[in-house]
Amino acid sequence: MGTPGTRAATPVALGHETHGAGPGLVLLHGVGLDRRMWERCLPALTARHQVTLVDLRGHGASPAAAPGVSLAELAADVAALLNGPAHLVGFSLGALVAQRLGLDRPDLTASLTLVSSVAGRSEDERAAVARRREVAARDFGASAWAAVDRWFSPGWRAQEPILARRVLDTLLANDPVSYLACYDVFATADAGLWPLLPRITAPTLAVTGEDDPGSTPAMSRRLAQRIPGGRAVIVPGARHLLPLECPERLTEAILTHTGSHTGHQECHSS
Repeated sequence: MGTPGTRAATPVALGHETHGAGPGLVLLHGVGLDRRMWERCLPALTARHQVTLVDLRGHGASPAAAPGVSLAELAADVAALLNGPAHLVGFSLGALVAQRLGLDRPDLTASLTLVSSVAGRSEDERAAVARRREVAARDFGASAWAAVDRWFSPGWRAQEPILARRVLDTLLANDPVSYLACYDVFATADAGLWPLLPRITAPTLAVTGEDDPGSTPAMSRRLAQRIPGGRAVIVPGARHLLPLECPERLTEAILTHTGSHTGHQECHSS
């Protein structure tokens, strides 16, 4: 099932890779990034789970995203990889995809971990996202530089300049048309999800950084309040890129959550 009024979702074959053994866990990245953003989380996660890392449509090794692509389509792409319930861990755009999957395919959703997710944006927050989209359409390079400046604190950037450059290079390598198509989903889809969130039945954890200016602690708390039984974890002193900035604290939160909600079924990618 899908949201009334949306076109039917026709899945595309996504680039993905699988590591480890155990209950299935799927990692979904943010807009403009790809599955490599989870590399620091893999050692801890694969010790307990069979982990599938996915490139969302329009990113990495996956097919391009056309203008007008919907959140339901991005979610259907991921659902097509699965043959049983999995723990879904989504970052930023990936967190919106995970929420859509939780609504459309509860049979495939063992739990949700929503990392650095937006929710219930104010008018000012929506306007700020719209301005960033305009910059990306006008000057893609400038938009990528601005994202890195937003995501990396001066101290972290000085400590790990090579990582900051790698993230920048990943952003710059995007096809601008695909990027803008997926950014439109990121910029608008939370509004459509908001009234539906109480229908999510999967155990849900929302995690964000204390200093994340876009996916704020207030947003994670809203998600936890809106989704039945939801919980929020706020990571002190962190910004947006939790999988890279503080993987130990993030994986601890993920594994505590999945460990509390793991049944006997395992999921394998197709």
